[in-house]
Amino acid sequence: MIRRLGIALALLCMANNVPIPPRAADPQRPQRHFTPPSGWMNDPNGLVHIGGWYHLFYQHNPDAIVWGPMHWGHAVSRDLVHWHDRPIALAPDAHGTIFSGSVVVDRRNSSGLSPDHRVPLIALFTYHDEAARAASGLPQSQGLAYSLDEGETWTKYAGNPVLRPAAGQADFRDPKLVWYAPARRWIMVLAVGDHVEFYSSRNVRQWTLAGRFAPPQPADGGVWECPDLFPVRDARGVRHWVLLHSVIKGGPNGGTATRYWVGQFDGHHFVPEGGPDAAPHWLDWGRDNYAGVTFANAPGGDRHPLLIGWMANWVYADKVPAQTWRGAMTIARRLTLQRLDDGTHVLLQQPVDDTALAATRHPPFTVTGAHDVPTGPGAPARISLSFARGHSLSVELSNAAGETYRIGYDAARNQFVSDRTRSGQVDFAPEFASVDHAPRLVQAPAVSLDLVIDRSSVEAFADHGATVMTTALFPRAPYTRVRLIADGAPVPIAALAITVRPQG
Repeated sequence: MIRRLGIALALLCMANNVPIPPRAADPQRPQRHFTPPSGWMNDPNGLVHIGGWYHLFYQHNPDAIVWGPMHWGHAVSRDLVHWHDRPIALAPDAHGTIFSGSVVVDRRNSSGLSPDHRVPLIALFTYHDEAARAASGLPQSQGLAYSLDEGETWTKYAGNPVLRPAAGQADFRDPKLVWYAPARRWIMVLAVGDHVEFYSSRNVRQWTLAGRFAPPQPADGGVWECPDLFPVRDARGVRHWVLLHSVIKGGPNGGTATRYWVGQFDGHHFVPEGGPDAAPHWLDWGRDNYAGVTFANAPGGDRHPLLIGWMANWVYADKVPAQTWRGAMTIARRLTLQRLDDGTHVLLQQPVDDTALAATRHPPFTVTGAHDVPTGPGAPARISLSFARGHSLSVELSNAAGETYRIGYDAARNQFVSDRTRSGQVDFAPEFASVDHAPRLVQAPAVSLDLVIDRSSVEAFADHGATVMTTALFPRAPYTRVRLIADGAPVPIAALAITVRPQG
Protein backbone atom coordinates (compact mmCIF):
# COMPACT_ATOMS: atom_id res chain seq x y z
CA MET A 1 0.00 0.00 0.00
CA ILE A 2 2.80 2.43 0.88
CA ARG A 3 4.56 1.72 -2.42
CA ARG A 4 1.37 2.25 -4.44
CA LEU A 5 0.66 5.51 -2.59
CA GLY A 6 4.16 6.73 -3.38
CA ILE A 7 3.72 5.87 -7.06
CA ALA A 8 0.38 7.68 -7.16
CA LEU A 9 1.92 10.81 -5.61
CA ALA A 10 4.82 10.70 -8.07
CA LEU A 11 2.46 10.51 -11.03
CA LEU A 12 0.33 13.34 -9.61
CA CYS A 13 3.41 15.54 -9.35
CA MET A 14 4.44 14.72 -12.91
CA ALA A 15 1.07 15.86 -14.21
CA ASN A 16 1.99 19.44 -13.28
CA ASN A 17 5.51 19.42 -14.69
CA VAL A 18 6.83 20.27 -18.15
CA PRO A 19 9.51 18.17 -19.86
CA ILE A 20 12.98 18.39 -18.37
CA PRO A 21 14.46 21.92 -18.95
CA PRO A 22 17.78 20.73 -20.49
CA ARG A 23 15.80 19.22 -23.37
CA ALA A 24 14.32 22.62 -24.18
CA ALA A 25 17.79 24.16 -24.06
CA ASP A 26 19.20 21.71 -26.62
CA PRO A 27 18.78 23.40 -30.04
CA GLN A 28 18.36 20.06 -31.89
CA ARG A 29 15.85 18.55 -29.45
CA PRO A 30 12.31 18.18 -30.77
CA GLN A 31 9.79 19.88 -28.51
CA ARG A 32 6.66 17.91 -29.47
CA HIS A 33 8.27 14.52 -30.01
CA PHE A 34 9.61 12.18 -27.37
CA THR A 35 13.39 11.83 -27.07
CA PRO A 36 15.41 9.91 -24.45
CA PRO A 37 16.97 11.91 -21.60
CA SER A 38 20.37 10.69 -22.79
CA GLY A 39 21.88 7.81 -24.73
CA TRP A 40 20.47 5.93 -27.69
CA MET A 41 16.81 5.14 -28.50
CA ASN A 42 15.16 3.12 -31.26
CA ASP A 43 11.93 1.07 -31.52
CA PRO A 44 8.87 1.94 -29.41
CA ASN A 45 7.90 -1.03 -27.23
CA GLY A 46 5.04 -2.02 -24.97
CA LEU A 47 2.69 0.85 -25.80
CA VAL A 48 -0.20 0.59 -23.33
CA HIS A 49 -2.81 2.77 -21.63
CA ILE A 50 -3.87 2.21 -18.02
CA GLY A 51 -5.08 4.38 -15.16
CA GLY A 52 -5.30 7.48 -17.35
CA TRP A 53 -1.63 7.24 -18.41
CA TYR A 54 -0.11 6.31 -21.74
CA HIS A 55 3.06 4.26 -21.26
CA LEU A 56 5.85 4.32 -23.82
CA PHE A 57 8.62 1.76 -23.41
CA TYR A 58 11.45 1.89 -25.92
CA GLN A 59 14.70 0.31 -27.04
CA HIS A 60 17.39 2.10 -25.09
CA ASN A 61 21.13 2.10 -24.57
CA PRO A 62 21.55 4.40 -21.54
CA ASP A 63 25.36 4.41 -21.73
CA ALA A 64 26.10 5.62 -25.28
CA ILE A 65 24.53 7.41 -28.25
CA VAL A 66 24.95 4.35 -30.48
CA TRP A 67 23.05 1.08 -30.47
CA GLY A 68 24.35 -1.25 -27.74
CA PRO A 69 23.10 -3.49 -24.91
CA MET A 70 19.36 -2.98 -25.18
CA HIS A 71 17.19 -2.05 -22.20
CA TRP A 72 13.56 -0.95 -22.07
CA GLY A 73 13.42 2.77 -21.34
CA HIS A 74 10.14 4.13 -20.00
CA ALA A 75 8.09 7.33 -20.18
CA VAL A 76 4.47 8.23 -19.43
CA SER A 77 2.02 10.86 -20.65
CA ARG A 78 -1.54 12.00 -20.02
CA ASP A 79 -2.04 13.45 -23.49
CA LEU A 80 0.52 11.79 -25.83
CA VAL A 81 2.25 15.17 -26.23
CA HIS A 82 3.94 15.92 -22.89
CA TRP A 83 6.10 13.02 -21.69
CA HIS A 84 7.71 12.31 -18.32
CA ASP A 85 10.68 10.00 -17.82
CA ARG A 86 10.42 6.99 -15.54
CA PRO A 87 13.17 4.60 -14.42
CA ILE A 88 14.42 1.95 -16.85
CA ALA A 89 11.85 -0.84 -16.87
CA LEU A 90 13.79 -3.90 -18.09
CA ALA A 91 17.54 -4.49 -18.13
CA PRO A 92 19.65 -7.33 -19.60
CA ASP A 93 20.08 -10.50 -17.58
CA ALA A 94 21.57 -13.98 -17.96
CA HIS A 95 19.23 -14.75 -20.89
CA GLY A 96 20.40 -11.76 -22.93
CA THR A 97 19.67 -8.15 -23.75
CA ILE A 98 16.09 -6.89 -24.05
CA PHE A 99 14.84 -6.44 -27.61
CA SER A 100 11.39 -5.25 -28.75
CA GLY A 101 8.04 -6.51 -27.52
CA SER A 102 4.64 -5.46 -26.22
CA VAL A 103 2.56 -4.93 -23.06
CA VAL A 104 -1.09 -5.81 -22.42
CA VAL A 105 -3.53 -5.40 -19.55
CA ASP A 106 -4.43 -8.88 -18.21
CA ARG A 107 -7.81 -7.94 -16.73
CA ARG A 108 -8.86 -11.54 -16.14
CA ASN A 109 -5.51 -12.46 -14.55
CA SER A 110 -5.34 -15.25 -17.11
CA SER A 111 -1.61 -15.38 -16.45
CA GLY A 112 -2.16 -16.25 -12.79
CA LEU A 113 0.67 -13.86 -11.91
CA SER A 114 -1.37 -11.57 -9.66
CA PRO A 115 -1.81 -13.06 -6.17
CA ASP A 116 -4.57 -10.63 -5.22
CA HIS A 117 -7.09 -8.26 -6.82
CA ARG A 118 -4.47 -6.17 -8.65
CA VAL A 119 -4.67 -6.27 -12.45
CA PRO A 120 -1.30 -7.32 -13.90
CA LEU A 121 0.40 -5.80 -16.89
CA ILE A 122 2.11 -8.46 -19.00
CA ALA A 123 5.20 -7.70 -21.09
CA LEU A 124 6.46 -10.09 -23.74
CA PHE A 125 9.86 -9.23 -25.23
CA THR A 126 12.71 -10.79 -27.15
CA TYR A 127 15.87 -11.91 -25.39
CA HIS A 128 18.95 -11.55 -27.58
CA ASP A 129 21.99 -13.57 -26.53
CA GLU A 130 25.18 -13.41 -28.60
CA ALA A 131 26.65 -16.33 -26.66
CA ALA A 132 23.70 -18.44 -27.79
CA ARG A 133 24.34 -17.36 -31.38
CA ALA A 134 27.90 -18.60 -31.13
CA ALA A 135 26.82 -21.89 -29.56
CA SER A 136 23.73 -22.77 -31.60
CA GLY A 137 23.08 -20.01 -34.15
CA LEU A 138 19.83 -19.24 -32.27
CA PRO A 139 20.32 -15.99 -30.35
CA GLN A 140 16.67 -15.02 -29.82
CA SER A 141 13.91 -16.27 -27.54
CA GLN A 142 10.83 -14.71 -25.94
CA GLY A 143 10.74 -13.57 -22.33
CA LEU A 144 7.92 -12.51 -20.02
CA ALA A 145 7.72 -9.90 -17.27
CA TYR A 146 4.80 -8.60 -15.22
CA SER A 147 3.89 -5.51 -13.24
CA LEU A 148 1.41 -5.27 -10.37
CA ASP A 149 1.66 -1.48 -9.95
CA GLU A 150 0.51 -0.28 -13.39
CA GLY A 151 3.92 -0.39 -15.02
CA GLU A 152 6.07 1.35 -12.44
CA THR A 153 8.09 -1.75 -11.49
CA TRP A 154 8.55 -5.09 -13.26
CA THR A 155 9.30 -8.67 -12.27
CA LYS A 156 10.71 -11.10 -14.80
CA TYR A 157 9.00 -14.49 -14.95
CA ALA A 158 11.00 -17.23 -13.24
CA GLY A 159 10.33 -19.65 -16.12
CA ASN A 160 11.89 -17.50 -18.84
CA PRO A 161 12.23 -17.87 -21.75
CA VAL A 162 8.63 -18.83 -22.52
CA LEU A 163 9.20 -19.53 -26.23
CA ARG A 164 12.32 -20.72 -28.05
CA PRO A 165 12.94 -20.78 -31.81
CA ALA A 166 12.86 -23.80 -34.05
CA ALA A 167 16.16 -25.12 -35.36
CA GLY A 168 17.78 -22.82 -37.88
CA GLN A 169 15.63 -19.79 -37.07
CA ALA A 170 18.01 -17.00 -36.03
CA ASP A 171 15.55 -14.12 -36.61
CA PHE A 172 12.74 -14.80 -34.16
CA ARG A 173 11.62 -11.62 -32.45
CA ASP A 174 9.42 -8.69 -31.47
CA PRO A 175 6.29 -10.34 -30.00
CA LYS A 176 3.05 -8.37 -30.19
CA LEU A 177 0.24 -9.57 -27.93
CA VAL A 178 -3.44 -9.23 -28.76
CA TRP A 179 -6.53 -10.68 -27.07
CA TYR A 180 -8.64 -12.65 -29.56
CA ALA A 181 -12.08 -12.64 -27.97
CA PRO A 182 -13.85 -15.27 -30.16
CA ALA A 183 -11.47 -17.98 -28.95
CA ARG A 184 -10.81 -16.39 -25.54
CA ARG A 185 -7.09 -16.69 -26.16
CA TRP A 186 -4.03 -14.52 -26.38
CA ILE A 187 -2.39 -14.33 -29.79
CA MET A 188 1.31 -13.56 -30.12
CA VAL A 189 2.39 -12.21 -33.49
CA LEU A 190 6.10 -12.86 -34.05
CA ALA A 191 8.49 -11.74 -36.78
CA VAL A 192 10.26 -14.86 -38.07
CA GLY A 193 12.73 -14.13 -40.85
CA ASP A 194 10.61 -13.10 -43.86
CA HIS A 195 7.15 -13.83 -42.44
CA VAL A 196 5.09 -13.72 -39.25
CA GLU A 197 3.91 -16.59 -37.08
CA PHE A 198 0.85 -16.63 -34.83
CA TYR A 199 1.10 -18.35 -31.46
CA SER A 200 -1.83 -19.03 -29.14
CA SER A 201 -2.08 -19.21 -25.34
CA ARG A 202 -4.64 -19.09 -22.56
CA ASN A 203 -2.17 -17.94 -19.91
CA VAL A 204 0.66 -16.06 -21.78
CA ARG A 205 3.13 -18.58 -20.30
CA GLN A 206 2.70 -21.61 -22.60
CA TRP A 207 2.45 -21.06 -26.34
CA THR A 208 1.34 -23.16 -29.30
CA LEU A 209 1.93 -22.37 -32.98
CA ALA A 210 -1.47 -21.45 -34.48
CA GLY A 211 -0.63 -20.27 -38.00
CA ARG A 212 1.60 -18.13 -40.17
CA PHE A 213 1.41 -15.42 -42.82
CA ALA A 214 4.07 -15.67 -45.53
CA PRO A 215 3.16 -13.65 -48.64
CA PRO A 216 5.36 -13.57 -51.75
CA GLN A 217 8.48 -11.48 -51.13
CA PRO A 218 9.93 -8.77 -53.38
CA ALA A 219 13.51 -9.26 -54.52
CA ASP A 220 14.74 -6.38 -52.34
CA GLY A 221 12.79 -7.31 -49.21
CA GLY A 222 14.65 -7.59 -45.93
CA VAL A 223 14.18 -9.25 -42.57
CA TRP A 224 10.79 -8.55 -40.96
CA GLU A 225 10.61 -6.76 -37.61
CA CYS A 226 8.11 -5.31 -35.14
CA PRO A 227 4.82 -6.87 -36.33
CA ASP A 228 1.45 -5.68 -35.11
CA LEU A 229 -2.07 -7.10 -35.49
CA PHE A 230 -5.04 -4.99 -34.48
CA PRO A 231 -8.74 -4.57 -35.28
CA VAL A 232 -10.14 -1.34 -36.68
CA ARG A 233 -13.68 -0.52 -37.77
CA ASP A 234 -14.56 1.27 -40.97
CA ALA A 235 -17.06 4.14 -41.31
CA ARG A 236 -19.94 1.63 -41.40
CA GLY A 237 -18.80 -0.05 -38.20
CA VAL A 238 -17.51 -3.20 -39.92
CA ARG A 239 -14.47 -4.67 -38.22
CA HIS A 240 -11.31 -5.34 -40.21
CA TRP A 241 -7.88 -6.51 -39.09
CA VAL A 242 -4.62 -4.76 -39.92
CA LEU A 243 -1.35 -6.70 -40.04
CA LEU A 244 1.72 -4.49 -40.21
CA HIS A 245 5.45 -5.03 -39.93
CA SER A 246 8.68 -3.19 -40.66
CA VAL A 247 11.36 -4.23 -43.14
CA ILE A 248 15.11 -3.71 -42.78
CA LYS A 249 15.45 -2.70 -46.44
CA GLY A 250 13.32 -2.10 -49.51
CA GLY A 251 11.41 0.99 -48.32
CA PRO A 252 9.61 3.06 -50.99
CA ASN A 253 12.30 5.77 -50.93
CA GLY A 254 15.19 3.64 -49.69
CA GLY A 255 16.22 1.93 -46.49
CA THR A 256 13.87 0.84 -43.74
CA ALA A 257 10.09 1.31 -43.70
CA THR A 258 6.78 -0.09 -42.46
CA ARG A 259 4.04 -1.70 -44.53
CA TYR A 260 0.63 -3.24 -43.83
CA TRP A 261 -2.30 -5.25 -45.15
CA VAL A 262 -6.00 -4.82 -44.32
CA GLY A 263 -7.90 -8.10 -44.13
CA GLN A 264 -9.51 -10.65 -41.84
CA PHE A 265 -8.11 -12.82 -39.04
CA ASP A 266 -9.70 -15.96 -37.55
CA GLY A 267 -7.25 -16.77 -34.78
CA HIS A 268 -5.07 -18.86 -37.10
CA HIS A 269 -4.92 -17.23 -40.53
CA PHE A 270 -4.72 -13.69 -41.82
CA VAL A 271 -6.25 -13.16 -45.28
CA PRO A 272 -5.62 -9.78 -46.95
CA GLU A 273 -8.15 -7.94 -49.05
CA GLY A 274 -7.50 -9.03 -52.62
CA GLY A 275 -6.27 -12.47 -51.62
CA PRO A 276 -3.02 -13.97 -50.30
CA ASP A 277 -0.90 -12.41 -53.05
CA ALA A 278 -2.23 -8.86 -52.50
CA ALA A 279 0.44 -6.19 -52.36
CA PRO A 280 0.88 -4.39 -49.04
CA HIS A 281 0.46 -0.67 -48.43
CA TRP A 282 3.25 1.55 -47.13
CA LEU A 283 2.39 3.11 -43.79
CA ASP A 284 4.65 6.12 -44.40
CA TRP A 285 6.39 7.21 -47.61
CA GLY A 286 8.99 9.34 -45.85
CA ARG A 287 12.35 7.88 -44.89
CA ASP A 288 11.97 8.35 -41.16
CA ASN A 289 9.17 6.26 -39.69
CA TYR A 290 10.09 2.74 -38.60
CA ALA A 291 8.96 0.03 -36.18
CA GLY A 292 5.63 1.71 -35.44
CA VAL A 293 3.15 -0.20 -33.25
CA THR A 294 -0.21 0.54 -31.63
CA PHE A 295 -1.25 1.09 -28.02
CA ALA A 296 -2.99 -1.70 -26.11
CA ASN A 297 -6.09 -0.75 -24.11
CA ALA A 298 -6.27 2.72 -25.70
CA PRO A 299 -9.47 4.72 -25.07
CA GLY A 300 -10.39 4.76 -28.77
CA GLY A 301 -10.47 0.97 -29.00
CA ASP A 302 -10.96 -0.30 -32.53
CA ARG A 303 -12.60 2.95 -33.67
CA HIS A 304 -9.27 4.75 -33.92
CA PRO A 305 -6.19 2.85 -32.71
CA LEU A 306 -3.17 4.93 -31.72
CA LEU A 307 0.30 4.39 -33.20
CA ILE A 308 3.81 5.72 -32.57
CA GLY A 309 6.93 4.95 -34.65
CA TRP A 310 10.66 5.56 -34.38
CA MET A 311 11.60 8.66 -36.38
CA ALA A 312 14.75 7.36 -38.06
CA ASN A 313 16.10 5.07 -40.77
CA TRP A 314 18.62 2.31 -40.03
CA VAL A 315 20.66 3.38 -43.09
CA TYR A 316 21.93 6.44 -41.22
CA ALA A 317 20.39 6.33 -37.73
CA ASP A 318 23.74 5.96 -35.98
CA LYS A 319 25.29 8.83 -37.98
CA VAL A 320 22.83 11.69 -37.46
CA PRO A 321 24.23 14.70 -35.55
CA ALA A 322 24.16 14.08 -31.80
CA GLN A 323 26.15 14.76 -28.64
CA THR A 324 24.32 13.40 -25.60
CA TRP A 325 21.28 11.66 -27.08
CA ARG A 326 20.16 10.13 -30.36
CA GLY A 327 16.70 9.06 -31.50
CA ALA A 328 13.15 10.47 -31.51
CA MET A 329 9.62 9.11 -31.80
CA THR A 330 7.03 10.24 -34.31
CA ILE A 331 4.08 12.16 -33.06
CA ALA A 332 1.24 9.86 -31.96
CA ARG A 333 -1.29 9.13 -34.70
CA ARG A 334 -4.96 8.15 -34.67
CA LEU A 335 -5.78 5.51 -37.26
CA THR A 336 -9.02 5.08 -39.19
CA LEU A 337 -9.96 3.27 -42.40
CA GLN A 338 -10.92 4.79 -45.73
CA ARG A 339 -12.41 2.78 -48.58
CA LEU A 340 -10.83 3.43 -51.99
CA ASP A 341 -12.61 3.38 -55.33
CA ASP A 342 -11.50 -0.21 -55.95
CA GLY A 343 -13.18 -1.39 -52.74
CA THR A 344 -10.01 -1.90 -50.73
CA HIS A 345 -9.12 0.05 -47.61
CA VAL A 346 -6.18 2.17 -46.51
CA LEU A 347 -5.30 3.59 -43.14
CA LEU A 348 -5.79 7.29 -42.54
CA GLN A 349 -3.38 8.77 -39.99
CA GLN A 350 -4.18 11.90 -38.03
CA PRO A 351 -1.65 13.53 -35.67
CA VAL A 352 -2.46 13.78 -31.97
CA ASP A 353 -1.51 17.30 -30.95
CA ASP A 354 -2.34 20.08 -28.50
CA THR A 355 -6.07 20.70 -28.77
CA ALA A 356 -6.14 23.73 -26.46
CA LEU A 357 -4.01 25.93 -28.73
CA ALA A 358 -5.87 28.18 -31.16
CA ALA A 359 -4.92 28.36 -34.83
CA THR A 360 -4.63 31.57 -36.86
CA ARG A 361 -6.91 31.10 -39.87
CA HIS A 362 -6.34 33.07 -43.07
CA PRO A 363 -9.09 33.99 -45.56
CA PRO A 364 -8.83 32.47 -49.05
CA PHE A 365 -6.13 33.99 -51.27
CA THR A 366 -4.10 33.19 -54.39
CA VAL A 367 -0.38 32.39 -54.54
CA THR A 368 1.41 33.78 -57.58
CA GLY A 369 5.08 32.89 -57.55
CA ALA A 370 5.98 32.91 -53.86
CA HIS A 371 3.98 34.08 -50.86
CA ASP A 372 5.46 34.65 -47.38
CA VAL A 373 3.36 33.34 -44.52
CA PRO A 374 3.73 35.04 -41.11
CA THR A 375 4.14 32.33 -38.47
CA GLY A 376 5.76 33.82 -35.36
CA PRO A 377 8.93 32.44 -33.73
CA GLY A 378 9.18 29.24 -35.79
CA ALA A 379 9.13 25.58 -34.77
CA PRO A 380 7.33 23.90 -33.22
CA ALA A 381 4.36 24.74 -35.43
CA ARG A 382 1.54 23.24 -37.44
CA ILE A 383 0.49 24.39 -40.90
CA SER A 384 -2.70 23.17 -42.56
CA LEU A 385 -3.81 24.20 -46.04
CA SER A 386 -5.91 23.04 -48.98
CA PHE A 387 -6.10 23.87 -52.69
CA ALA A 388 -7.53 22.42 -55.92
CA ARG A 389 -5.88 19.23 -57.16
CA GLY A 390 -5.01 20.58 -60.61
CA HIS A 391 -2.36 22.90 -59.14
CA SER A 392 1.21 22.35 -57.99
CA LEU A 393 2.23 23.96 -54.71
CA SER A 394 5.15 23.66 -52.27
CA VAL A 395 5.65 24.78 -48.68
CA GLU A 396 9.20 25.99 -48.09
CA LEU A 397 10.80 26.35 -44.66
CA SER A 398 14.02 28.35 -44.38
CA ASN A 399 16.32 29.90 -41.80
CA ALA A 400 18.86 32.68 -41.40
CA ALA A 401 21.63 30.34 -42.58
CA GLY A 402 19.97 30.01 -46.01
CA GLU A 403 18.95 26.38 -45.44
CA THR A 404 15.65 25.25 -46.94
CA TYR A 405 13.27 22.31 -46.83
CA ARG A 406 10.38 21.85 -49.27
CA ILE A 407 7.31 19.64 -49.18
CA GLY A 408 4.55 19.89 -51.76
CA TYR A 409 2.29 18.46 -54.45
CA ASP A 410 3.24 17.91 -58.10
CA ALA A 411 -0.03 17.95 -60.04
CA ALA A 412 1.52 16.73 -63.31
CA ARG A 413 2.78 13.54 -61.66
CA ASN A 414 -0.02 13.35 -59.08
CA GLN A 415 2.49 12.87 -56.27
CA PHE A 416 3.87 14.54 -53.17
CA VAL A 417 7.54 15.55 -53.06
CA SER A 418 9.80 16.07 -50.05
CA ASP A 419 13.18 17.74 -50.70
CA ARG A 420 15.74 17.99 -47.89
CA THR A 421 18.86 18.28 -50.06
CA ARG A 422 19.55 21.82 -48.75
CA SER A 423 17.83 21.49 -45.37
CA GLY A 424 20.89 21.86 -43.11
CA GLN A 425 23.38 19.21 -42.02
CA VAL A 426 23.06 16.57 -44.73
CA ASP A 427 26.61 15.34 -45.38
CA PHE A 428 26.93 12.91 -42.46
CA ALA A 429 25.61 10.06 -44.67
CA PRO A 430 25.38 9.87 -48.48
CA GLU A 431 21.75 8.69 -48.36
CA PHE A 432 20.45 11.57 -46.25
CA ALA A 433 20.34 14.41 -48.80
CA SER A 434 17.25 13.00 -50.50
CA VAL A 435 14.32 13.96 -52.68
CA ASP A 436 11.48 11.58 -51.80
CA HIS A 437 8.20 10.91 -53.59
CA ALA A 438 4.80 9.57 -52.58
CA PRO A 439 1.69 8.89 -54.69
CA ARG A 440 -1.62 10.59 -54.12
CA LEU A 441 -3.96 7.74 -53.17
CA VAL A 442 -7.35 9.48 -53.24
CA GLN A 443 -9.19 11.40 -55.95
CA ALA A 444 -10.76 14.18 -53.89
CA PRO A 445 -11.07 17.52 -55.74
CA ALA A 446 -9.09 19.36 -53.05
CA VAL A 447 -5.55 18.51 -51.95
CA SER A 448 -4.91 19.00 -48.24
CA LEU A 449 -1.56 19.22 -46.47
CA ASP A 450 -1.20 19.14 -42.69
CA LEU A 451 2.39 19.69 -41.56
CA VAL A 452 3.59 19.04 -38.01
CA ILE A 453 6.88 20.95 -37.75
CA ASP A 454 9.40 20.53 -34.96
CA ARG A 455 13.01 21.58 -34.51
CA SER A 456 14.37 18.62 -36.42
CA SER A 457 11.47 17.05 -38.30
CA VAL A 458 8.45 17.60 -40.50
CA GLU A 459 5.58 15.11 -40.61
CA ALA A 460 3.30 15.68 -43.60
CA PHE A 461 -0.26 14.30 -43.53
CA ALA A 462 -1.76 14.70 -46.99
CA ASP A 463 -5.42 14.16 -47.88
CA HIS A 464 -6.40 13.77 -44.23
CA GLY A 465 -3.65 11.22 -43.67
CA ALA A 466 -4.12 8.95 -46.69
CA THR A 467 -0.52 9.72 -47.74
CA VAL A 468 2.02 10.42 -45.00
CA MET A 469 5.68 11.45 -45.24
CA THR A 470 7.91 11.70 -42.15
CA THR A 471 11.21 13.51 -42.63
CA ALA A 472 14.04 14.09 -40.16
CA LEU A 473 15.93 17.37 -40.56
CA PHE A 474 19.02 18.87 -38.95
CA PRO A 475 19.08 22.64 -39.67
CA ARG A 476 21.95 24.65 -38.20
CA ALA A 477 19.50 27.34 -37.09
CA PRO A 478 15.72 27.21 -36.51
CA TYR A 479 13.46 27.55 -39.51
CA THR A 480 11.78 30.93 -39.06
CA ARG A 481 10.42 31.69 -42.55
CA VAL A 482 7.58 29.94 -44.37
CA ARG A 483 6.78 30.51 -48.03
CA LEU A 484 4.12 29.05 -50.29
CA ILE A 485 5.48 28.55 -53.80
CA ALA A 486 3.24 28.10 -56.85
CA ASP A 487 5.08 25.72 -59.15
CA GLY A 488 3.51 27.02 -62.36
CA ALA A 489 0.15 28.76 -62.65
CA PRO A 490 -1.24 30.80 -59.71
CA VAL A 491 -2.74 28.59 -56.98
CA PRO A 492 -5.98 29.56 -55.18
CA ILE A 493 -5.62 28.64 -51.49
CA ALA A 494 -9.01 27.60 -50.11
CA ALA A 495 -7.90 27.38 -46.47
CA LEU A 496 -4.76 28.08 -44.43
CA ALA A 497 -4.33 27.70 -40.67
CA ILE A 498 -1.16 28.24 -38.62
CA THR A 499 -0.60 27.14 -35.03
CA VAL A 500 2.66 28.10 -33.29
CA ARG A 501 3.41 26.37 -30.03
CA PRO A 502 5.39 27.79 -27.13
CA GLN A 503 9.03 26.71 -26.84
CA GLY A 504 9.95 24.26 -24.08
